[in-house]
Amino acid sequence: MSTFQDKLNHYAELAVKIGANVQPGQTLVVSAAIDAAELVRLIVKKAYEAGANMVKVNYTDEVVTRLRYDLAPEESFHIPPTAQAREWTELAEQNAAFLTVISANPDLLKGVSPERIANNQRAFGQAMAKYRQYQQSDKMSWTGVAFPSPDWAAKVFPDVPKEEQVSKLWDAIFHAVRADQEDPIGAWQKHIEILQSKSDELNNKKYHKLHFVAPGTDLTIELPEGHIWAQAGSVNEQGTTFVANIPTEEVFTAPLKTGVSGYVSSTKPLSYGGNIIDRFKLTFENGRIVDFNAEEGQDTLARLIGMDEGSHYLGEVALVPFHSPISQSNILFLTTLFDENASCHLAIGSSYAFNLEGGKTMSAEELAAHGMNASITHVDFMMGSPEMNITGITRDGKEEPIFINGNWA
Repeated sequence: MSTFQDKLNHYAELAVKIGANVQPGQTLVVSAAIDAAELVRLIVKKAYEAGANMVKVNYTDEVVTRLRYDLAPEESFHIPPTAQAREWTELAEQNAAFLTVISANPDLLKGVSPERIANNQRAFGQAMAKYRQYQQSDKMSWTGVAFPSPDWAAKVFPDVPKEEQVSKLWDAIFHAVRADQEDPIGAWQKHIEILQSKSDELNNKKYHKLHFVAPGTDLTIELPEGHIWAQAGSVNEQGTTFVANIPTEEVFTAPLKTGVSGYVSSTKPLSYGGNIIDRFKLTFENGRIVDFNAEEGQDTLARLIGMDEGSHYLGEVALVPFHSPISQSNILFLTTLFDENASCHLAIGSSYAFNLEGGKTMSAEELAAHGMNASITHVDFMMGSPEMNITGITRDGKEEPIFINGNWA
């Protein structure tokens, strides 16, 4: 039976070898909260063992973040992180790999003025636009993994005794990312092959539209000419494979920016900007969000949609069967990294250039001309359920079931 240390070791190895897939001579940039130091040190060790030339670690501290939101003057939230943007853009151009360790407390910014949060996100998004463009066209390798902070664990398992919450969340994470298996690397290689076969099937179909029907949802999404269904196993500009999300269960593509109509209801809470948005409904006309309401987090949702012009449109449509391991665990992780892999989801904001034939080398203007959305934000929200039926519609109007009752038809 594997010990906690064995699983943690497997997890660090997956982050380095499957996620970022660090190559000899490469720089790895790790961003993490100081809570995650134990995992970060293991990741650094594995990266150097894989031949990394340099591992740069950027630590943040949630307490410090909250102090800023509570005490800093208003103008503080309009200051763009130009030094970070310049450094990360240059590192991306030098083929560095980027690894983020997520351990966010979903309530970190509860009670903070949504305007402060939105101003800060806008300043950050605008400054990081070039880096984000590189990321969304797979110029370099990038990945995300999670680390259970006490605040996050308490939110996921409120009914479990305090002293057991973190270890219970660790078990859930290890299971979701296959770190508790005998050969996690082999298990991941097999898993990526299965996802690839699903995206190949959809790419052969070349559907013109998708029609989603479920309680609270009746949505039609037109797909751009030349769209590509992808899974999280990607290839960077150097030809190196990497996996952008650990875990991942999705196959996804980009919608036609102006081709979304109808309405959709969320099926899981969305943790965004240190606040929760829950039980919300969006209505679309010609791709644009024309109406929205949330039972919880209405102000936060309004700031997200109002981030820029592109945040009024969708950038991603992703299919995830209800019978996926994360969904079957019945755990609401309250972080998109996990919850998006338990449910079909859509993303408000920018689309990925690699979801279009030839998109990786297109200019922003060319991508726009092909119906791809651009925005400084990209936020996934969950809308899949066991009642979800999805129909694929071909150019000549033929209809075929893709999902029946939440699973592949």
